[in-house]
Amino acid sequence: MDKKLGRPEEKLMGKEILEKFEFRTITGDEVEQAAAIEQICFPPSEACSKKHMSERIAAAPELFLVAVDKETGKLAGFLNGLATDESTFRDEFFTDASLYHPNGKNVMLLGLAVLPEYRGQGLGRELVSRYVQREQEGGRSLLLLTCLESRVEMYRKFGFVDLGMAQSTWGGEEWHEMSYTIG
Repeated sequence: MDKKLGRPEEKLMGKEILEKFEFRTITGDEVEQAAAIEQICFPPSEACSKKHMSERIAAAPELFLVAVDKETGKLAGFLNGLATDESTFRDEFFTDASLYHPNGKNVMLLGLAVLPEYRGQGLGRELVSRYVQREQEGGRSLLLLTCLESRVEMYRKFGFVDLGMAQSTWGGEEWHEMSYTIG
C-alpha cells in the first residue's frame, strides 16, 4: 500500500491513466479483440458471442468506448451499449442489435470488460466516467445495466442506483437492474 495516498501502489490516477491508455470509439478491425476480451471476462453463459459482438460493433460503434494500452496498441478493456427509448432492460438487447435506435434517449449498457492484467488500476471507473460524459454530451438521459449482486457496490461507487432485481435471466443468473441518470 502507498501509505501517503491510501491506495494500492499499482492503482493509476488521473494523469497516469491518460499516459497509459488512449480512450476512443472502437474500430471495425477490433472485433476479434473485443470478442476475445468478452470471453475472458465473462462466463460462457454470459459472454457475448463473436457474431453478436460483430453485429453490435457494426450497428453502433459510437456506443463502444475502448481503452487501448499505448505501449502494446491492444485493447485493455471496453464499455458498450445500445441506445433505445425503452426504459427497462431486457435480455434481447444482448443478442439483437436491431433494437438499436441512434437517437434513443437511453443506453442499455451491455458489458464493462477489463482484462485481468489491467484490473485494480481504476480503468473500469475511467471507462464509466468517460462514457457518462460522452453520452451526456450526446443528449442521452439514462444509462441502464444489469449486474450480479457481487457487482452492485462497485456500480454504486460509479454513481449508479440499484433498482432491485431485474427481469433478466441472462446466463441463468439473477441480476440487479441499475440506472445512472445523466444531466
